Amino acid sequence: MRSWQVDRRKRTRHLIELGGPVVKARVVELTSDDRATIYGALLWMADKLQSDEGERARTLWAAKGKQTLETTEPRRSKADAVGG
Repeated sequence: MRSWQVDRRKRTRHLIELGGPVVKARVVELTSDDRATIYGALLWMADKLQSDEGERARTLWAAKGKQTLETTEPRRSKADAVGG
């Protein structure tokens, strides 16, 4: 396989994985799959992260995400993740 194909597959997988948290957080459902609203919310987050409050916001969001993941997702081994 050519290197550009490998790179393209890695990028595609990365983009797919980024969609997971959007679905898990019920953003798609809560916005009725309104892409403009979702994109606007992401732009608001980006603005917040670039502001003076950025580090504080990132820390708070990360803590909330970690806490939620720990309480809602069973731990999976790598073998479970690949169907082994």
